[in-house]
Amino acid sequence: MPPHSSPAALDPVDVVIVGAGPTGLTLANLLGIYGVRTLLVEAGEKLIDYPRGVGMDDESLRSFQQIGLVDQVRNHTTPNQIMRFVNGKGTLLAELDPQTDEFGWPRRNAFIQPLVDAELYKGTDRFGCVKVVLGHRMEAFTETRDGIDVDLIGPEGGPVSVSARYLVGADGGRSITRKALGLAFEGRTEPSSWLVVDLRNDPIGSPNAYMGCDPARPYVSIGLPHGIRRFEFMLMPGEDQAFADDDVNMHAMLAQHVPDPAAADIIRRRVYTHHSRVAHSFRKGRVMVAGDAAHLMPVWQGQGFNSGIRDAVNLGWKLACVVHEVSGERLLDSYDSERRPHAAAMVDLSDKVGKVISPTSRLLAGARDAVFRGLGAVPAAKNYVAQMKFKPMPFYESGAVVHRAKDVTGAPVVGRLFIQPRVATREQAEVLLDEVTGPWFTVIAWNNNPLALLDNEAHRTLSRLGARFIEVRPVAQLHYGTEPEGVTIVGDSTGRLKAWFDQRPESVVLVRPDRFVAGACLAQNTSTLTRQVAESLHLIPGGHDAPRPVLPVALPADGVRASAG
Repeated sequence: MPPHSSPAALDPVDVVIVGAGPTGLTLANLLGIYGVRTLLVEAGEKLIDYPRGVGMDDESLRSFQQIGLVDQVRNHTTPNQIMRFVNGKGTLLAELDPQTDEFGWPRRNAFIQPLVDAELYKGTDRFGCVKVVLGHRMEAFTETRDGIDVDLIGPEGGPVSVSARYLVGADGGRSITRKALGLAFEGRTEPSSWLVVDLRNDPIGSPNAYMGCDPARPYVSIGLPHGIRRFEFMLMPGEDQAFADDDVNMHAMLAQHVPDPAAADIIRRRVYTHHSRVAHSFRKGRVMVAGDAAHLMPVWQGQGFNSGIRDAVNLGWKLACVVHEVSGERLLDSYDSERRPHAAAMVDLSDKVGKVISPTSRLLAGARDAVFRGLGAVPAAKNYVAQMKFKPMPFYESGAVVHRAKDVTGAPVVGRLFIQPRVATREQAEVLLDEVTGPWFTVIAWNNNPLALLDNEAHRTLSRLGARFIEVRPVAQLHYGTEPEGVTIVGDSTGRLKAWFDQRPESVVLVRPDRFVAGACLAQNTSTLTRQVAESLHLIPGGHDAPRPVLPVALPADGVRASAG
């Protein structure tokens, strides 16, 4: 089909995604892996290319690993970027330099969002069940008893219709989807605006990020991949986009930071207002909202982008289970109960960090500097900040999880991301754990054959779910005996899996496709746990078997997309 043709109706699909930003593109790739017929529609004729996110965390990289695009994405990242907070005199107040890699990747990574979005977009070409159409704006949708009818306007202005079972609005902060659902977008908008400007041929060249807590004009300076420098400047009352578009004003702001502002090679500039908002609900009937359509947060911790990726990964496998009639629709309720509280926590964190950066009162700035000097003098407090232990990690207290009574108040295992160390198998000396488990359900047992722990009913349930079975051993035992049929033996070559199991009584975990622990137990309770997890997933009695995820085919060598839709 030519890129600009507009048929009166598109083929029916299981899921329509509105918005080809990072959330929609990630979800489309996931649904492709899960064999879900998906239509991704984007109002623009091309992907957005103005200044956007620059901070990617380890959870997002793990998600891109899951969809088979982590190498392409990492081409546009600077791993282990340090963030330094400095005051108006350039004095170091605090430093964020987390050393953890518990999820397999560095916790802080600078990146260029338009280039990463382009990789995600190209990635959808790998799936015959996924179609992307640009230049198609959603006008309205109508929920029916069995699905949802979506009305689009094509690039030539003609009407286009498509029917689906579910709709996901990943269409940004001004989301048409959210507004059509009548969902309140609760929160506030900052009174001040910020100018964001990207420069080629980085005039500074430092690889790290600086949060300029300067009361004269708070600023941000970030070294990005491919020789790009990001500056962000707070605009004062009376300064607007017209002020920012004036090169004299632009050069005056840059002059405080670069040797020759007139020689700066500006790629793009844009004025932003920071919002702190969370939708009242992330689901209403057959419609979900995700990414900026569901939550907006200030940029200070780079969590807007990452929170949208978390939404996509949480929602993707649940839609697949429901579409393939493995689970009932009630499973989709857990998307809201799991994701909305954590999104709100990230909004709150971003607000608090913004309050550290943005005071323009010298009195308040001086008090802030004194507090940081005090914290810096206490090694434990300094380490707490440096290792980003203040970052709220996702923890699902309810939803598609099975908690023991003490999990929520004691040392929680369930509802948290499982770790991803490097391990050994009988075929590979070193590999990340998720490469062994695959992108679907997994049963992991320490030093036990997990299949031997199951009764017939539990075995049938996990087989129906398409679960993989992993036995983790000390690496010294890796090649002992015959590998049981249906089980993969993993050698704990770094000792990190043993350390994880050492810290808790449970020796068996059932891990969801999004790598969160759905349940954990002692070995003899594995069958009971399986039944409890099946209930939390709302498995349909006598329903279909779960789809076997399709490993993505390789992208073309030149990475060129065959058609825009």
